[in-house]
Amino acid sequence: MNPVAIFYLSKYFSLSSHYKNKKEQMKTSGNFNMTATTFSGLEEILAFEIKNLGGGNVQTARRAVTFEGDLGFLYKANLSLRTALRILVPIKSFRATNEKQLYSKARKINWNDYLTPDQTFAIDFAGASDVFRHSQYASQVIKDAIVDRIRNDQGSRPSIDRDNPDIRINLLVSGDKIILSLDSSGQPLFKRGYRIETGIAPINEVLAAGILLAAGWDGKGNYLDPMCGSGTFLIEAAMIACQIPPQLNRKDFAFMNWPNYDKKLFEFIKETRINRIKSPEGEIIGYDTNIEVLESAQRNINQADLADFITLKKQDFFESKKEHFPVLLVFNPPYNERIQTDNQIFYKKIGDTLKQHYPNTWAWFITSDFEALKHVGLRPSKKIPLYNGKLECKLVKYELYEGSKKAKYNL
Repeated sequence: MNPVAIFYLSKYFSLSSHYKNKKEQMKTSGNFNMTATTFSGLEEILAFEIKNLGGGNVQTARRAVTFEGDLGFLYKANLSLRTALRILVPIKSFRATNEKQLYSKARKINWNDYLTPDQTFAIDFAGASDVFRHSQYASQVIKDAIVDRIRNDQGSRPSIDRDNPDIRINLLVSGDKIILSLDSSGQPLFKRGYRIETGIAPINEVLAAGILLAAGWDGKGNYLDPMCGSGTFLIEAAMIACQIPPQLNRKDFAFMNWPNYDKKLFEFIKETRINRIKSPEGEIIGYDTNIEVLESAQRNINQADLADFITLKKQDFFESKKEHFPVLLVFNPPYNERIQTDNQIFYKKIGDTLKQHYPNTWAWFITSDFEALKHVGLRPSKKIPLYNGKLECKLVKYELYEGSKKAKYNL
């Protein structure tokens, strides 16, 4: 076993507590349907992750991927998927055109199978509908149906806890179609547990991982974030390179409160994922000009236990030269939405630095300033539409070459 895996195993488990019959621990009640939600534009990447992890019948949808697997795969998906926001398990789907139908059909579900009177629950609403225009109202109807069913069957009722419920239920409405699901994740999966400090415009962890995977980062070369900010790209890049499960530091998932939670199975799944951890094959480097920003990034890196694998340098990218070969650049340049002229100058400097000092390099960055993007002075070889929060963005790729290939990019 490699030293890196031993470190994580010793941190999370007693090395002597191996199971005598691991095959027995994998027994489940069979496969069932699941849905992983994600950001718009990352569906294909998430589908690839699920297939690579071993999911069956994988199909993409709008901001989601559906798939099949057993209880062990549910645990593995929550631990391992880098571009998923939540893993949902559908309970029931039906059609309802009014409040009475919504309540009646929801109450017919045997909610006693999913929560007890002494547990708390919350309902998350998603979707859009002309039938149920007010999300809080539709959620209230479902809440009443659940409470009334359990109180009728058991004489007492569960309580609502919107902040930290034991059981989280997802209500998806599309027109008159209703889908009720159990949320197996609880806190959204972008909350990795390592980001204790943020910069001015931090990028979401799931989005950062998706961008790195879209850029082809697999940890087998060198990676540079020339404007690293709070270090999110660096940490996600290191976790990919080391094959560290993104939720390794998480203490709880919503499925741990389910009646069928199998603690031994979960710990076995976690141990098998830790056994895959390895050292990166190249260097992972971050630049920034602000020492306080670098110190903040270092604290996040330390929190993620990745200080041995990431190097930070106080360096102005515009005064830098390529130091590693090969090297992949992926970054989130700062921008000022109010002062367009400054942005245009800034983006021109990005292009000048890339073509003058980073030959034979692939560089990717995400931006919402499409006008400033025109001033980079390089022709992107790929553009991928994405959203950073509510901002419409583009992930652009530039391929930098020496010699005659410069003409291809109007250099």
